[in-house]
Amino acid sequence: METIALFGGSFDPPHIGHEAIVKALLNFQDVDKVVIMPTFLNPFKSKSFASSTLRLKWLQEIFASYKNVEIDNYEVQQNKKVPSIISVMYLLQKYKKIYLVIGADNLSSLHKWHRYSELQKLVTFLVVQRDKIEIPNKFLHLDVHEDISSTYLRENLDISKLPKKCALEIIKFYKEKNARQNRKNHIGA
Repeated sequence: METIALFGGSFDPPHIGHEAIVKALLNFQDVDKVVIMPTFLNPFKSKSFASSTLRLKWLQEIFASYKNVEIDNYEVQQNKKVPSIISVMYLLQKYKKIYLVIGADNLSSLHKWHRYSELQKLVTFLVVQRDKIEIPNKFLHLDVHEDISSTYLRENLDISKLPKKCALEIIKFYKEKNARQNRKNHIGA
């Protein structure tokens, strides 16, 4: 049994900020392994742009050469929204301690997470700095300085902010997706 850092998210698309977080986690205190778990669909969102299987594939390619990093398809296989506590309970069958990695932008809504009071007893939250949000002292924080978001990338398609292994494929996907959406919007106008 080992200690893991669970890094979940939509990864829509995965970007260099995600890579920087994984590298920082691999150097964090007593973390033996980083488990990256893409959502089928984020519990707080109504849709994703890339399919869960495509996001999973990109993550597998990006992190294939990383030691002590596992891409876990548990949430994707559920084929529905999965609250963090369900994934944590699944992982606690295999691991003794879980650091749950969240962005500082989630702090204000953390109390709304499904079974939050139970979740906070099962994990140690590890908060990644975002948008200059102050992280309360009661949380451990991970110092990562890549100010980028998936939302920004979907809208601006900056290849320099994408992992080299899949950058061209990711850009092509979102360019085509944006072009289809623009045509659809134009026709509907």
